[in-house]
Amino acid sequence: MKIVSALLLLFVLGCSNGSSNKNYTTDSSMAGMEIAEEAEMRQSLIPEAAPEEQGQKIIKTARLAFETKDVEATHKKILQLASQYKGLVQSDNSGKDYNRIYKNLIVRVPTENFQQFIDGISEGVAYFDQKDISRQDVSEEFVDLEARLKAKRTLEERYLELLKKANNVKEMLEIERELSNIREEIEAKQGRLQYLQNQVSMSTVNIEFYKTTAETGITQSYGQKMKNALQGGWNGISVFFLGVLYLWPLFLVAIIIVFVLRIFLKKRKKTH
Repeated sequence: MKIVSALLLLFVLGCSNGSSNKNYTTDSSMAGMEIAEEAEMRQSLIPEAAPEEQGQKIIKTARLAFETKDVEATHKKILQLASQYKGLVQSDNSGKDYNRIYKNLIVRVPTENFQQFIDGISEGVAYFDQKDISRQDVSEEFVDLEARLKAKRTLEERYLELLKKANNVKEMLEIERELSNIREEIEAKQGRLQYLQNQVSMSTVNIEFYKTTAETGITQSYGQKMKNALQGGWNGISVFFLGVLYLWPLFLVAIIIVFVLRIFLKKRKKTH
């Protein structure tokens, strides 16, 4: 009987504790929901296996540099290839330096046409000064961003539910502040995801081609500069003497003035 009485007493105490814990949970429902949400978010952050049909996310880039006999013809050919393979010319610059004329282009082409575009440019090129093709796998970052974005959106929905149940202004302000932070993170992750998607879908090709001009040798160019300098010096002397000859009336007037002044000064000394 004593054992039975003790068990009944423990049962009653256990029921009382359960009722007390239930009341505590009811009084602090908001804190409990936040803890549950954080746990749910951590669980969502575990990236799921990417489906096979999604495939890898590869960013392809290329950098080409080569010499050409006709800059304008090569430029026209690249523009035609870009149009043919549905590409976009992002920048198109040209210039001239010490011994060459050149053009630089940055072309974005759909990734499925990347290799065909490279092959089209390579036709007729004897050799490349530079030909770098890189492939960056961003599949893992892509999956991670999608998982984190999903978790943040779920957390946003939970906070919206809490906002509806807020009892006072203080709770509303706290929830809205958390919502603002969550939405900023969502926008940042969406922006990064869109950037990666753009880089994956459109490959970037940097192209530089040039033509060497006639004056290629440094020694020849230096000798040409010396010759030009000697010719310029002689021309300068000739111009100087020609200028002096053009000023002969001025010199004549100056001589007459000096002569008259000397006569005037001599007469003045004699009178004194």
